[in-house]
Parts: sequence; structure tokens; C-alpha cells
Amino acid sequence: MSTAEGCLFCRIVAGELAADIVATTDAAIAFRDINPQAPVHVLVVPREHHVDVAQLAASDPALLAAVIGLAGQVAGSEGDGQFRLVFNTGPEAGQSVFHVHAHLLAGARLGWTPA
Repeated sequence: MSTAEGCLFCRIVAGELAADIVATTDAAIAFRDINPQAPVHVLVVPREHHVDVAQLAASDPALLAAVIGLAGQVAGSEGDGQFRLVFNTGPEAGQSVFHVHAHLLAGARLGWTPA
């Protein structure tokens, strides 16, 4: 498993930091966001460190599929299976932890306001 020194999500995956874990697989882990933006707001991260979704897709598409698969499972167990999945890539797009992670948002009607 690839990790990055000091990476917050690598530390959660390794069990060094506490998180409200809702699901795990051999490839990925899902835990509740500490600042939820919807009734269901879960982060889904691969166990391996990859900086962002573009890098993950280029280097290991099967792992990206595993992350998305776990997101779908969590959406079904946490709600009715309807969800939004968001990957922020880069600081200008809102990425603040540089370990790829999907924001699974569900549990309410989610509006869309383009910038």
C-alpha cells in the first residue's frame, strides 16, 4: 500500500486517527465528513495514496472503480441509493486534502447552482 508521510487520510486508513467509519473494503474506506454539507456526507478514499482523481484514473482505473463501487454501496445502506458524488481536484476546485477522496452526498434534495 502506498502512503504519503503526514497525509491525514493515510493516517485514518492506517488507524492512527479516529474516524466514524461506515464501510470498508480491501481497496477503500468510507467515513463521515466532519463538516457535513448534506444529511449523508461520507468521504470515500482508496487505501493507497493518490493525489487526485485524475492521477488515480490514469494510474489505476480499477482502484477508481472500487472507490465508486464502495460509494454506491454506502449510498444504498445510508439512504435510498440516490446520491451525488464529487471529486475536487486541485486547490482552486476546493481540494484541501491531497489524497483522492469522493464526497458522497445524499439524504435530501440536492440543488445545483452553477458558478
